[in-house]
Amino acid sequence: MSGFKISTVAIIGVGLIGGSFAAALKQAGAVGTVLGAGRRPETLKEAARLGLIDEIVSYKDAAQRADLIFVAAPVGAFEAIFKELAPWLGPKTIITDGGSTKQNVIEAARNGLQSRIAQFVPGHPMAGSHEKGPQAADAQLYAGRRVMLTPLVENHPQDVETVRAAWQACGANVVSIDPSQHDGVVAAISHLPHWVAALFMEYITHSDDAALKLQTAGSGFRDFTRVAQGSAEMWRDIFIANRPAMLAELQAMKAVFERAEHALRENDAQWLENMLDHASKARRDWQDLGS
Repeated sequence: MSGFKISTVAIIGVGLIGGSFAAALKQAGAVGTVLGAGRRPETLKEAARLGLIDEIVSYKDAAQRADLIFVAAPVGAFEAIFKELAPWLGPKTIITDGGSTKQNVIEAARNGLQSRIAQFVPGHPMAGSHEKGPQAADAQLYAGRRVMLTPLVENHPQDVETVRAAWQACGANVVSIDPSQHDGVVAAISHLPHWVAALFMEYITHSDDAALKLQTAGSGFRDFTRVAQGSAEMWRDIFIANRPAMLAELQAMKAVFERAEHALRENDAQWLENMLDHASKARRDWQDLGS
């Protein structure tokens, strides 16, 4: 939405995701004042020093003063945050989030916000980095990236459009999706890759010859394991929160591993070549879509 501007935005959790949202809005001239709130004073002070936020405030002040609140904390903390915000929310204040799961976040919002649930528009930016903290914030993080909104039946359409416009001001491509569809999709394309990379690093570092393996690892190893550097706290919460979808994807992935292992044991070179050729073509086709 061209010319979009919102007077006051509050960021709860000014790390990579929250800090980048603030930086993008500021760079676009789409926000007047950015407030920062959270549980770690040192993080908030660093965010203020970097110019990501203009003022450090309490949850109460954020709820009373902000037109839009963006919750970018670990999803396990959401219900407690919502409960702190609820008594002080202005009647027109909109809340949205950057949580990687949606059904559990919506449940947390219903428990925490209760009668204010209509003011919460759930969202999930499909962007990130292995870096963390306010120092990793990047105003271009969301440029050209997809943001998924999972609106509630209680939401006012104009509130959904405000959240959409805020993300578009950050350069994002915004789509709407059902929460149950969202959690299954991201389990496959986002959460499972992190799980595999983290477990692979666990396997390598506990090998008897771990030092030799790490000394000889090259660019392929670096690219494959990059996401394993992410926040342990954040990813722990994501895996637990999206447990049903993760378990379903793990079962499906296990079947593929078992079929590939069988081909290797049976010296089935043709199956392996067909599989590798299909994987290569699928990756190229996806890349050609501009993903």
